Amino acid sequence: MTDKDTWEQHARWWQEQFTEGADAEYEEQILPLAAQHLSGAHRVLDVGTGEGQVARRAVQNGASFVVGVDPTVAQLQAARERAGGPRYVRGNAGGLPFPDASFDAVVVCLVFEHLVDHVTPIAEIARVLAPGGRFVFFLNHPLLQSPNSGWVIDHVLDEQYWRIGPYLPVDVTMEQLDQGVVLPFVHRPLSHYVNTMAEHGLMLEWMEEPAPPEGFLQRAPEYREAASIPRLLMLRATRRSSASFS
Repeated sequence: MTDKDTWEQHARWWQEQFTEGADAEYEEQILPLAAQHLSGAHRVLDVGTGEGQVARRAVQNGASFVVGVDPTVAQLQAARERAGGPRYVRGNAGGLPFPDASFDAVVVCLVFEHLVDHVTPIAEIARVLAPGGRFVFFLNHPLLQSPNSGWVIDHVLDEQYWRIGPYLPVDVTMEQLDQGVVLPFVHRPLSHYVNTMAEHGLMLEWMEEPAPPEGFLQRAPEYREAASIPRLLMLRATRRSSASFS
């Protein structure tokens, strides 16, 4: 089974678990941050839109032209059924089907964790952004959510702490998220993202590392002891006017 088939197979699971109010991290954290950092943008592209919840929020936020792009047919079907204003296009992050400088904002939410190649998609995002446009980038925190990280209760030393797993190596694994649901996850150091962005004229200007929201902690009380450890990282970058994409 290819990665594309895997996402097609599990699209309904993702929709049920993470959309339309089902997931506190989206409702209380990701969607409000997206609205905040997309504020004032009129032409917005949502890369890896899934069933379109971030794209719909951009429309609600006042954007006049919003496009969601995703390779998964089952996700796009749900996005169109749920409507809400955006247009939807089938495509992938490594070959965005839009002319240069088509958008004044691009948002990507929890997508790059599943992409083996991060360089080509970042180059494509820079290409379709107009000079001065912004890139709003959501990731599982690469440091604090690196493979094998987690809360440790050491009964021998009588200590509790957050263990950080191997951070520097790039790691590609298949993770079981639910019964019968196994999806690919890619870990890479934060510098890989930031330096690639800089190489393509996307200059970092803002970063958020929010604590897990209360709704998440209520559903995952075992995480409350580690509530000072962020699960999410958000970066906002601006596309330099002098960037070249030849």
